[in-house]
Amino acid sequence: MKQQSFSSLEYAHRKKRSKREVFLGEMEVVVPWARLEALISPHYTRPRKGRPQMALAVMLRIYFLQQWYGLSDPGAEESLYDIYSMRDFAGLDLAQDAIPDETMILNFRHLLEKHDLTKALFAEVTALLQDRALLLRGGTIMDATLIAASPSPKNAKGRRDPDMSQSKKGNQWYFGMKAHVGVDAKSGLVHTVKTTTGKVHDAKLTGDLIREDDRVVFGDKGYVSDKRRRAARAKGILWAVKDKRKRGHALSASQQKRNKRHGWVRAKVEYVFRVIKCPFGYRKVRYRGLAKNEAQMFTLTALANLYLARKRLRAESV
Repeated sequence: MKQQSFSSLEYAHRKKRSKREVFLGEMEVVVPWARLEALISPHYTRPRKGRPQMALAVMLRIYFLQQWYGLSDPGAEESLYDIYSMRDFAGLDLAQDAIPDETMILNFRHLLEKHDLTKALFAEVTALLQDRALLLRGGTIMDATLIAASPSPKNAKGRRDPDMSQSKKGNQWYFGMKAHVGVDAKSGLVHTVKTTTGKVHDAKLTGDLIREDDRVVFGDKGYVSDKRRRAARAKGILWAVKDKRKRGHALSASQQKRNKRHGWVRAKVEYVFRVIKCPFGYRKVRYRGLAKNEAQMFTLTALANLYLARKRLRAESV
């Protein structure tokens, strides 16, 4: 046990908890820290010379703080100095501990990217949710969302990110990448994540988002395909993709009713996108290249799943 400093004692007697404290308190309970640290530990813990290595538990918490609050590496370091609740969540005390600098934070992120550990973290969280019967099988909702990237060529190379591309939605053009997800139709939690450049059509990843044991598949009008519908029906799968109006023909009353009925279920896929883009603030890619942004998307999706399931996970931990 660390000896409490005057600042921590003063903070412990505050009259009100901030929203950040409440959120971090919930995530402290629901994140499976031991399981995630066990995945990273073989790649992180090693004999080294120079300054002592920061504890893995501290670095993992700082990495998650970056995802929840959209912090850059320098921004994470500054926040640890400025914000007590973040420092407390990471298990640091200014009076006793050294605060990791931006280089240490950067190196930890690069370690996760180098060994594909964010994908492993997502898989471990998925396994946890399946063990708790929170992520079920039998039905999938498919969808994709655009994540913007900077279209400006004003950089050292004098050109835009070659891994990003333009995509048209409605009458508006967007530049960036796409995140494709397969969501459990019952719980609304993500079981599959894929990323592509922005110009890739949503329907091209249909086969990657459907699980082998799915018996019903939901999707919006972007996934309409007579060929895939016939193939699904041949396998005994209910193809619950919304009908799309053909040129010169309006949807029939039965098609409109069917679209509305399936739309209530399909709407669950929007929950995870709302969490990633609103509470987590991930509306624009932070890095150049698809690989780094894909690694971050795995982490964001895993944390979004835990956030969406936090009430049920907390109820089981009591």
